[in-house]
Amino acid sequence: MHITNKISQNFHKFASKEFPKPIQNFINNSYVNILGLDMSEFQSPSSYKTLNALFTRALVKERTFDESDANFICVADSYVSAQGAIEDGIALQIKGMQYSIERLFTSNVVKENIERLKNGTFMNFYLSPKDYHRYHSPYSAKVTKLIYVPGKLYPVNFTYLNKQDELFVENERVILECVTSDNKLFYMAYIGALNVGKMVFDFEPRVATNDGASQIEVFEYDDLYIKKGECLGHFKMGSTVLLFWEKDMVELENLEDTKVRFTDIIAILK
Repeated sequence: MHITNKISQNFHKFASKEFPKPIQNFINNSYVNILGLDMSEFQSPSSYKTLNALFTRALVKERTFDESDANFICVADSYVSAQGAIEDGIALQIKGMQYSIERLFTSNVVKENIERLKNGTFMNFYLSPKDYHRYHSPYSAKVTKLIYVPGKLYPVNFTYLNKQDELFVENERVILECVTSDNKLFYMAYIGALNVGKMVFDFEPRVATNDGASQIEVFEYDDLYIKKGECLGHFKMGSTVLLFWEKDMVELENLEDTKVRFTDIIAILK
C-alpha cells in the first residue's frame, strides 16, 4: 500500500469519528471558517455529527435545471481545470500535461469504445475541499459498466497536476461507462486523491475504495439507468471528476479556468 493510501485511511478514521458535541462543533466550525464554506444551501455546521458528515452534506433545497435531452449539466460544484479535444487518445490533466485515456480506462474498456472516444472531447472538474462533494448525473443514460481501479492517492491540486506525469492514471479511480437512448457513448471517471480515501456510489454498495484492494473490479449491468440531475454518490473530501464524450457528440461550453456549479450547462448535443 502506497504511503498516500495509508495517510488517507488515517484521515478517514479521524473524519469519521463522532467527538463530544462541543469538540465536534469546534472542528466543524473551524473547518467552515478556515476554508470559507458557503453554508447557505445546507444545514448549520453544528448539525453534522462528524467531519465526514459535513464533507458529504446534502443540499437542503433542490436546485432547478434544464431537464431536456439537449445538453449536459455539470456533475458537481467544481472548477474546470481543463477541457478540449481528445487527440488520438490523448487528453490533458492540465495544460502541458498529457495522459492516455486507454491507460486511464484500462483494458476493461473494449477497443471499439476507445476508438469512438479517441478524437472526442473531455472536461475536467476539480472539487476543492470547500466544495459541495456530491456528484450527479449530467445526462439521462444507461450505465453498462463500472470499473474500480485501485491505485495511489496523490493530491489532485494544481501543483501536483503540473508535476506528476499521468497522475490520473496513477491514482485510484472509478469509471462509469454510459450509453444514451440514441446509442451515444460517454464516460465519467472519478479520481481519488490524498485524504479522499473513499468514493461512494449509491447504486453500487459493492465498491469499497481505498480498502486494500490490489485487483481491478468490474461490474456490468443490463438494466441500470441514471436520470439527469440524479445524485450518484459522493467524495469524502474534494477530488476530480472527468467526463469524456465520443467524437462529434457534443459542443463544449467555454468554461476552462472557471468556477461551475451542479446544474450549470456544460455541453450542447450536436
